[in-house]
Amino acid sequence: MAEERGVRRVAVIAASPVSMFNLAIPELLFTRTEVDGRPGYEVVICAPEPGPVPTTGGLDLYVRHGLEALREADTVVVAGTGSAHAPDARVVAALREAAAANKRIASICTGAFLLAEAGLLAGRRATTYWEHADELRRRYPEVDLKGDVLYVQDGQVVTSSGYAAGIDLCLHIIRTDYGAAVANRVARLALVAPVRPGGQTQFTQTPLPPERGNACSDTRGWAMRNLDKPLTLTDLARHAGVSVRTLTRRFHAESGVSPLQWLLHQRIERAKELLETTTLPMDRIAQASGLGTADSLRAHLVRRTGLTPSAYRAQFSRLGTAPAAATSSVA
Repeated sequence: MAEERGVRRVAVIAASPVSMFNLAIPELLFTRTEVDGRPGYEVVICAPEPGPVPTTGGLDLYVRHGLEALREADTVVVAGTGSAHAPDARVVAALREAAAANKRIASICTGAFLLAEAGLLAGRRATTYWEHADELRRRYPEVDLKGDVLYVQDGQVVTSSGYAAGIDLCLHIIRTDYGAAVANRVARLALVAPVRPGGQTQFTQTPLPPERGNACSDTRGWAMRNLDKPLTLTDLARHAGVSVRTLTRRFHAESGVSPLQWLLHQRIERAKELLETTTLPMDRIAQASGLGTADSLRAHLVRRTGLTPSAYRAQFSRLGTAPAAATSSVA
């Protein structure tokens, strides 16, 4: 037994057709975990039926173990699957049994659909890959879905977004079990970033609804060229040659949002671009994007991305590490 050797056992469920990338993440990270020179985990890949399991990439993987492997596991991880909208009843039943035995249950990407089908996410905070978030919310309205974070832990259940967020989820589990030093060592061995906070967003673009008209297009273009100025509704209406009420109605009809919502979105996007492509100090970026002060920049960016301006720059700068002078004490 794993616990007799002080080793934690992880069972990874490959629900057909399974994502090969999702499946490889826990195997790679957990098997690289060592504590005092000994393995920290045993990893077992399992499926409803041992044998060939189709993948989303069109290949077949041979899986030796069935779902009985969950009974000896401390942690169960459900990899992303292409059959998320038609969950395998055998997997759903096995997950319910594992949860009843108080095992830690985790999912990567669309694996969250199987957890939701098993009733394990009802009333819990959870996430999935942003592209599938609306569908998960529609099918399982009882889930407290956090659609734009990397991973979420609520009690014994941990869910993550897709792709590289599965790496963050596994590192989070390793850190929970063995501490930050062990988790960071695994991250270095795997050549990935150290543990990122789960509340960090998935960093998808935050698009506005598609524009459905061009009556205000000249005013939108003018506003984009003047983001560094303290534009008001009156300023926008004056440029458009209409009343504030008419501008608001037309703007919403064309852009799907109010003029000030649109303006704030553009200011934050401008600030993000400047953080990525320049070494300007935070107060200068705040002024250039029309957000006013470094404090205001920080508040808006944290609300939008989960990162402070300096953390965002460190993560996404296209110029390498910015000099110390380019940061602000409030960043």
